[in-house]
Amino acid sequence: MNDTSAHFPGRRWFAWLRPAPGSAAATMLAAGHSPWAYAWNLLWSFWVFLGPLFEHVGPGFWWSLGLGYPLFLLIFLLSWIRPTAEVNGYVGALVVLTALSMPLNPAGWTYAVFACAMVPYQGSWLASAIRMAIIQALLVLEGIFLHWPWYAHLILVGVCTSTGVGALAGRINWEKNTRLRMSHDQIRQLAATAERERIGRDLHDLLGHTLSLITMKLELSRRLLDRDQVSARRELAEAEDVARHALAELRSAVTGIRAAGFAAELASAALLLRTSGVQFDQHLQAANLPESIECSLALILREAATNIARHAHATRAKVSLTRSGDGLRLRIEDDGRGGVRTAGNGLSGMQERVQALGGSLQLDSPPGHGTRLDIVVPLAAQAAVRDADPPRPHVLPPAQARHAT
Repeated sequence: MNDTSAHFPGRRWFAWLRPAPGSAAATMLAAGHSPWAYAWNLLWSFWVFLGPLFEHVGPGFWWSLGLGYPLFLLIFLLSWIRPTAEVNGYVGALVVLTALSMPLNPAGWTYAVFACAMVPYQGSWLASAIRMAIIQALLVLEGIFLHWPWYAHLILVGVCTSTGVGALAGRINWEKNTRLRMSHDQIRQLAATAERERIGRDLHDLLGHTLSLITMKLELSRRLLDRDQVSARRELAEAEDVARHALAELRSAVTGIRAAGFAAELASAALLLRTSGVQFDQHLQAANLPESIECSLALILREAATNIARHAHATRAKVSLTRSGDGLRLRIEDDGRGGVRTAGNGLSGMQERVQALGGSLQLDSPPGHGTRLDIVVPLAAQAAVRDADPPRPHVLPPAQARHAT
């Protein structure tokens, strides 16, 4: 296959703009967020253009804008798509750009606001705060040299400090949530590994002796077949009885393994929420669920618990699983901020799973009063004999859902 990059140089530019591993943009993409949302912060940089509205400006002002602002945009972009280890260099470049721009354009200190907001968090908030303080001290010294009034220094320090501390707090919270997600994923993997090992041991203990006994009886019946057919038939009958008993035990064991699916997901959800500072309560009145129902409800519980931990800002959550007539009711509720109006990817996935079971899903999420999911699925043997086009689950609007429940 021919290398077409030599014929299309633009492709090399697009490759250069691709977020590098370890960059802030790559981290956001990996977490499922769009890095373009961060570009809205560039609106604050338009302050550097407002000088002519307040005072007469000379040619130096326009030179500083024509050369400095494109350079600022380039530094901003690089700080976003290059590895985090390089960000300190881009912060320094912005400080130099600010120092060069301030004599020609007093609003050039706006670049310093971005420099303080870009200071990386490298395990110590104090070290990051000291870097921001050094940046501001250097700019205040330049402002004194330029004979700026005292209130201009106060505004510079106030805006840079508030912006930098806010950005630093956001980075610390992001890293905390990232570590929490990684810890939760590791716990899931360890739990899955332990469950596989337990299943392997149970099956070995259950079938090892039984299959050995069946093999011995079959060998004995083969030897007795020509000499004593009555004894051979008796051994075959006993081998058949052992095989039937083993099959019954195997079915019982598999039922127990399936039943552990929702329980294991419930324990994982409790760990995630309690680690996130959410008090978790549970109320279960159903067991020995059919495989299809249990698997779907476990995945719905996982998605709901993840949404509560990440987005709900809740202090308390509750899960209840009860029988409701001929069906099963799963209720997941929290006391978070509520206001869920649109079906995102998570809620759409829940709807599809409930639809596959022929059930219904009700969402009640008034703003400021938490969110409640009510899921009802039939317990009849419906999965294999359902119409080709099953009815879609009925999702009530929040207001109707409150009246319905």
